[in-house]
Amino acid sequence: MLQNCYICDRTNSMSTKRLRRQVLLRRLLTKNRLVILNEDTFEEVFSFKLSAMNVFIFGTLGAFFLIALTTYIIAFTPLREYIPGYSSTKLKQDALMLGLKSDSLEFQLKKNDAYIESVKKVLTGDLEYAKVNKDSILASDYVDPSEYDMEASQEELELRKQVQEAAKKDSK
Repeated sequence: MLQNCYICDRTNSMSTKRLRRQVLLRRLLTKNRLVILNEDTFEEVFSFKLSAMNVFIFGTLGAFFLIALTTYIIAFTPLREYIPGYSSTKLKQDALMLGLKSDSLEFQLKKNDAYIESVKKVLTGDLEYAKVNKDSILASDYVDPSEYDMEASQEELELRKQVQEAAKKDSK
């Protein structure tokens, strides 16, 4: 009658689980012998004492080592260039140099276009004489000299007089 109660069923299931764990643990830790024999003479070449747990641990470590080695070889050697999505360092350097050259060529082309446009304006007479100066080809912004105060100061006038007098003395 006691076998049908809830406590007995629970105790039975706990003991069954415990027994299963013990059996599994015993199987994992049981030592087995692996023997390598010469097929012709049946002479023992070498042997190992192994358990299922040792085989599992060595297999897991071996797989981990193999994955780590493969990852290292792919990541840190030129072999990675064969994987789609990776490019060689030489290719990256060449792309950088070509980008710099194209930028400088583009800048030079803009300068040449500005020069040609200014020559066209001069030849067609579209330019006003007051706006033409030596640096107009390369200057992107025109500065109007009337914006600045160009009056000579008293010191400048005196210096000019001294230079003119010195020039007269030298010419005599």
